[in-house]
Amino acid sequence: MQGTVLYGTGDIRFEDVPEPKITKPTDAIIRLEATCVCGSDLWSYRGIGPVSQPTPMGHEYCGIVEEVGNAVKTVKPGQFVIGSFFASDNTCPHCNFGYQSSCQEREFVGGAQAPLLRVPLADGTLVPTPEVPAKEMIPNLLATSDVLGTGWFAADAAKVKPGMTVVVVGDGAVGLLAVLSARQMGTERIIAMSRHKKRQKLALEFGATEIVTERGDEGVARVKDLTKGVGADAVLECVGTQESMMQAIRSTRPGGYVSYVGVPHDIELKGEDLFFAHVHLHGGPAPVRRFLPKLIDLVWGERIHPGKVFDLSLPLDQVAEGYRAMDERRAIKAILQP
Repeated sequence: MQGTVLYGTGDIRFEDVPEPKITKPTDAIIRLEATCVCGSDLWSYRGIGPVSQPTPMGHEYCGIVEEVGNAVKTVKPGQFVIGSFFASDNTCPHCNFGYQSSCQEREFVGGAQAPLLRVPLADGTLVPTPEVPAKEMIPNLLATSDVLGTGWFAADAAKVKPGMTVVVVGDGAVGLLAVLSARQMGTERIIAMSRHKKRQKLALEFGATEIVTERGDEGVARVKDLTKGVGADAVLECVGTQESMMQAIRSTRPGGYVSYVGVPHDIELKGEDLFFAHVHLHGGPAPVRRFLPKLIDLVWGERIHPGKVFDLSLPLDQVAEGYRAMDERRAIKAILQP
């Protein structure tokens, strides 16, 4: 079969790759109905993340189970399933505390920008839908695999609840779905930080009440102005840069909450700055598996439509254009269909 492989900066290829096979009795093979390009994929594509060898790409996925190992009990061929970018057994102590992305047996699930995917630890990783979904529902379900789950974790980690003023830093797919998630958790005031008209419009559709276009010191000052000098109750950092992290911390009131779900690059925090900021910090790789049943239920009931972040649809063999469009910010997020 053919799949997506990154060779180096800007060098993404759709080429012959080995077809995945069952290698452990806990594996499953799924035939993908849809996959996509993630904002975190762009770090390596841009040469910021190291690429030491040709690397199969893709970690967001949903599709039909084709085959399972002889130890798999909870999923079966023919089911439509969704999984996370980290495989987990969903039984270890970390999983039981709700942090499946730190499972003691975790494995990264890569190579999903292809027709077939091997998923380790299938019983703990894959969540079936009630039945095979209609085609138009698939983008919404695909979003639960990562970007919605990550946006939801951003809101959950920042203790978002009704009555809060929430700020979202980042207007990529995760940031936009963090807005949706905060709205679902009942907060009435959401300030989205964005300079892009198309993304601003979607943020407002998802539940943002105000838009701040300024960044850095000016962005912090604007948030303080909007909150009468106090700062936000919760700030959701969805980028992963030094500027975005410091903007988040400095926009938060003393005693408030900062969540961080953007993959970090060259972030350094000074202990003295944190000491006097007086904020709660919590984040990391989103434990998407914890939230998948609820998110699938919300999508299945058509109460949310997170698939709206996919504003570019391409055949899988045109994956390179998906990377280019997202890198150049011509697209928020590219969905790929085999």
